[in-house]
Amino acid sequence: MESRRWRVLIIDDEPAIVRSVRTLMSHHDVVTATSGEAALELLRGDAAFDAVVCDLLMPDVSGMDLYQQVSVEQPGLERRFVFVTGGAFMERARAFLGRIDNVQIDKPFTIAALEAAIALTIERARGQAGQ
Repeated sequence: MESRRWRVLIIDDEPAIVRSVRTLMSHHDVVTATSGEAALELLRGDAAFDAVVCDLLMPDVSGMDLYQQVSVEQPGLERRFVFVTGGAFMERARAFLGRIDNVQIDKPFTIAALEAAIALTIERARGQAGQ
């Protein structure tokens, strides 16, 4: 795993998860949002993230919708998304995850698993940018 400091956006509608991840990843530059809408606004003003860790299902703007919007507004940034899932999928979520190749991890997760997913995502994004 890389030892450099990453800049990571964490998006989850569960404030306790956001707080925990921010605390446990304090050795990185962690920015947080507790809704898809807040994340979209944040990304419109600042898209300089090594990775975006995004809850798949949120009540206002889902991770799927956020991904689609970002892919239109900031092409390439969507490759930096890591999706976090709670395991309960509707058909739309299953179909979405089946057609993208982004890294995904299930809740509950360990910080080690999250950091491994982020490292893989950063590595993949760099490889695709170099093509």
